Amino acid sequence: MISILPWGWAGSAGKLRTPQQTDSCQEDEGRKYFPLRPQPHCGFLDAFDGHAARALNQGTRFGAMLDMLTDRCATMCLLVNLAMLYPESALWFQLSMSLDVASHWLHLHSTVVKGGESHKSIDLSGNKILRIYYNSRTILFIMCAGNELFYCMLYLLCFGEGPEILAGPIGLYRLVLWVCAPIAIAKSLISLIHLVSASCNMAALDAAERAKRE
Repeated sequence: MISILPWGWAGSAGKLRTPQQTDSCQEDEGRKYFPLRPQPHCGFLDAFDGHAARALNQGTRFGAMLDMLTDRCATMCLLVNLAMLYPESALWFQLSMSLDVASHWLHLHSTVVKGGESHKSIDLSGNKILRIYYNSRTILFIMCAGNELFYCMLYLLCFGEGPEILAGPIGLYRLVLWVCAPIAIAKSLISLIHLVSASCNMAALDAAERAKRE
């Protein structure tokens, strides 16, 4: 969501996410569930901060960049923990982190260069998938929440299956993981589209600037 000015009162909601995420990076046996505790809080603060910014008309480019970076860093910290817990799959977590950060950064940069206020303020003549993704708040919420839940369930499965479902061998954590797996895959594909679309936008901007000089 678009964050407001850092010195605005509602902007403090966004700033509260940073220390919570910093503390969640500490993973040890005595606090094995602690890295997941800030996730719902930060999700709520993210939504509140964005709605407050739009309602008060206090959105800024700095706030948009801070919001995007906080989201990316939060996911990245969780993936680092997962890479340590699942060393055999560390490569996939590294690839996921790289794709997530690179695609969102380049997408935001190209949007700002084109004059947008946020990476969510896309050109409606651009990619159809991204247009649907960002213009439908329901789809955006489902994709983001499902992606985060997928990684959270992977973390929790390291310590057990969770509550039993219908007295079967499948626990709640694994069931949620299976439900969210297609969403996480779709979110990665959207990140790839982000990267390709933003690269094309930057190339078009470079070509336009070169044409002006000539």
